[in-house]
Order: sequence, then structure tokens, then C-alpha cells
Amino acid sequence: MEFELEGLTDFQNDLLEVAQRKLPKESFKIMRKVGSKARTVVAREARSKVKKKSGNYHKKFKRGKVFRDRDGDIIVRVINSSHHAHLIEDGHRMVTKSGDEVGFVPGKKVVEHGINNFNSSGQFEELISDWLDDLLDSSRL
Repeated sequence: MEFELEGLTDFQNDLLEVAQRKLPKESFKIMRKVGSKARTVVAREARSKVKKKSGNYHKKFKRGKVFRDRDGDIIVRVINSSHHAHLIEDGHRMVTKSGDEVGFVPGKKVVEHGINNFNSSGQFEELISDWLDDLLDSSRL
């Protein structure tokens, strides 16, 4: 999932590019903060969609490491490290003890919906905008 920057002005977009080049450690720091906020939104979405409380599914949402991809973009992931998370996310077959397939449980796509909610909430643009304002106020750019 990607975050789309829609609420920033052209000046802020230019400033963001300069900040990522001149202050890479600061850029990674703000992306960790963004990832943590996104993890909170995704976990909230999971609690509302997945009602079954067995296992540790709800406790295992994590923010991954911040890294640069091949294109040079800064990436942070939100993952669930539970062993059965992929079954809830993508769906699974229902099988009896004798091995007969009796149906299919569709996936809930919790992470996808959670990231979409985070994108539409405007929190990402707000965090980036505040960070850019702080950088300008402290005259680090």
C-alpha cells in the first residue's frame, strides 16, 4: 500500500523533496511516526472487522522498518506477524477432518482497508505538513 500526498501545496512538495535529500535521517524518523499512526488505524479496523478473539491476531500488528526502495522512495510497512494473519487477510478453504472441502471463507482485506482509511483521513498530510513547518521554523532547511 502506498500513501498518496494530495493535501500538500506545490511549495510543500518541493520542500519535501529537498528535505528527503538533505535530511535523510529526519525523513526516516517522520516515516516511522507515520507508520506507527497507520498501524493504529489498521489495528482499529481489524478489531471492528474480525470479531473472533481467539489467538493473538489483534496483538500482532507491527510497523516494519523504514527503508528506501529501488526507485529511491522511502517506504514503511504495516504488517501482522501472527501465524494465521494471511488466512484472515486473503481467505481460506473450509475443510472437514476427513479432508472434504465444504466451502471458502473470503478474505477480509483488513490491512488494505485500514491503509485506505488512513489515506482518506488526512493524517498523513497533516503529519508531513507539520514536520515541514517545524523544519522551516528551526531553519534546518
